[in-house]
Amino acid sequence: MPVGGYAAPTGAYTVPDPAPRPSKLTGTLSLVFALVAAVVTPIVAAFASYEIGRRVPEAIVRLNSDDLSSLAVLSPARDQVLWAEISFWAGTILGIAAIVLGIMAIARKRGRGQGIGALIVAVVGPAIFFLIAGVALGAGAAAGGIGLYS
Repeated sequence: MPVGGYAAPTGAYTVPDPAPRPSKLTGTLSLVFALVAAVVTPIVAAFASYEIGRRVPEAIVRLNSDDLSSLAVLSPARDQVLWAEISFWAGTILGIAAIVLGIMAIARKRGRGQGIGALIVAVVGPAIFFLIAGVALGAGAAAGGIGLYS
């Protein structure tokens, strides 16, 4: 007889197994996408923006006043403009994917913490991108402008 004088349980009833924990893959994937969008693409854009800024002042000096209204000033830096644009669109796509996956992870409780982190990083990502690209463009323009006076 078991302790306490109660009989051992009989019959088909058993304690149910605990529910398996849901996979955190959705939240982790959203966080990875957000970090790539907020860290890697601004770095690529910074290098491209610096080179754009470095090459544009010389192009402005070479062109006459009629061509300044067109995009001909970016012609010497067309490869760098392409890389900056590719990084912008890649960051946009990854950021949107991170937001969608982050919302799914939060709603389905599949990596809720990572999903919340991904949402925060993905929302702040565009500000990081434009700040870094703008600073690099200005630094490149300063370096290119100094080259004109030496």
